Amino acid sequence: MGLNDTPLGNRIHIGFFGRRNAGKSSLVNAVTGQELSVVSETKGTTTDPVYKAMELLPLGPVVIIDTPGMDDEGTLGELRIRKTKQVLNKSDIAVLVVDGTEPLTMVDKELITLFREKEVPYLVVFNKLDIADNGTREAKEQEIQDNVISKENTIWVSAQNHEGVTELKECLAHLIPAEKSQLPLVKDLLHPMDYIVLVVPIDSAAPKGRLILPQQQVLRDILEAGAVSVVVKETELKQTLDTLGQKPYMVITDSQVFEQVAKETPEDIYLTSFSILMARKKGFLTTAVESVSVLNRLQDGNRILIAEGCTHHRQCDDIGTVKLPNWIRSYTGKNLRFEFCSGMDFPEQLNGYELVIHCGGCMLGDKEVQHRMKSAIEQGIPFTNYGTVIAYMKGILQRSIEMIPMESRQVLIDDADIM
Repeated sequence: MGLNDTPLGNRIHIGFFGRRNAGKSSLVNAVTGQELSVVSETKGTTTDPVYKAMELLPLGPVVIIDTPGMDDEGTLGELRIRKTKQVLNKSDIAVLVVDGTEPLTMVDKELITLFREKEVPYLVVFNKLDIADNGTREAKEQEIQDNVISKENTIWVSAQNHEGVTELKECLAHLIPAEKSQLPLVKDLLHPMDYIVLVVPIDSAAPKGRLILPQQQVLRDILEAGAVSVVVKETELKQTLDTLGQKPYMVITDSQVFEQVAKETPEDIYLTSFSILMARKKGFLTTAVESVSVLNRLQDGNRILIAEGCTHHRQCDDIGTVKLPNWIRSYTGKNLRFEFCSGMDFPEQLNGYELVIHCGGCMLGDKEVQHRMKSAIEQGIPFTNYGTVIAYMKGILQRSIEMIPMESRQVLIDDADIM
C-alpha cells in the first residue's frame, strides 16, 4: 500500500480556519501545490469544507481541509460555521490563517480559544507577508504578546508568492501529536512466527474482489510482526484447525460469526475480533467494555443509536441496520427503538438515547472517533461498539479481550458475577 492509498482514518487531518478573505484558500493551494480551493475576492467563496487526501512532505499522508469563513453571516452562514466547528473535532492540527495587514479580530481570538479548549495543536499563520511593512509586523508582534500566543505557534507567509510556505510545512510536521497513529492494532500482541488464523465470511454483504479495511490492516500488522496469517471462511475453520499442523496463537474473526468461531476454537487459543481490535486502535475499547453492560438495563421503548463511520449500499442482511438490532432485541427481550446515522452525520445532541453503538471507525480519524466517544460520555450516554456488543451478548467478551492490556477487565468480572 502506497502513501496515496493510505486510508483516511490513518492520515493526519489538518484543518485551515479563519475569517473570510484572510487567504485560507490561497494558502491551501500554495501548501498543496494544487488548485484545491476556488479563490476569489468575493467573501464567502468557500461554502463547504473542502477535503483533499494527499502526501505532503515532510509530513507524509495527510488530509487537508479548507473551511468556510468563521465570520460568515445569515442562516446559511450559521450552517457553515457549524460545519467548520465539526471539522475542528476531527483535526489533528489547526491552522488559523490571519490577514497579516489587519489587527486580530474577535473571530481570530475566539478560534484560538476554541483550539485551546479542544486541546488541538495549532499554528497562527499571518498571511500577506509580501505587502506587510516593518511597522505592520512590529504591531503584530505586540498583538502576539498581548494575546499570550507563543511565538513558536506563529509564522509569516505569503500565499501570493509562496514565501514561507516551506517553513510552514516544517512547522506543521513538528506539531503532529507524538501519539498519532501509535495506538496499537494487534502487532504488539504477536511474536515472530506466531500462526494467526483470520476468519473472513464471504456473504452478500462482503465487498466484491477485496477484503474490508480492518481485515487488510490486521493482515498488514501480522506481516510487520513477522507472524504467519492463515485466512479462512467460517465454514473452513474447524478443518483448518484440525489439519494446520501447529496450534495457532490467535484466531481473529469477523464479529458476525463470533459465536460459531468461539465454539470451534479451543480455549487455549486466544480469540478476538476485527471490530474489537479496531476499537483498541481508535482509542475507545476501554469505554466500549465499560458501557456494554447497559444492555441488561434496557427497557421497552428505549432508543439506541447505531452509528457507522462510512456510507455504503445497505444489503438485506446488513449488520448495522438488520442483524445487530435483531440480536439485541432477542438478547434483551425488549421492544427497542433503533435509529441510525452514517458518515459525518453523527448527532451533536444525544439526549434521549440510552446507548450509542458505533462501528470500529476504520474510515474515521482517531480524533473524530474519540470526539464522538467524549461527546457521548459528557452527555451521560454509554458508548460501545459492534464487536464488543456481540461478544458480550454471546458470553465471550472476557475471552475476547484476554490478551489485550486494559483497565476494565475487573468491570466485566463484576458484571458477570451479578448476572
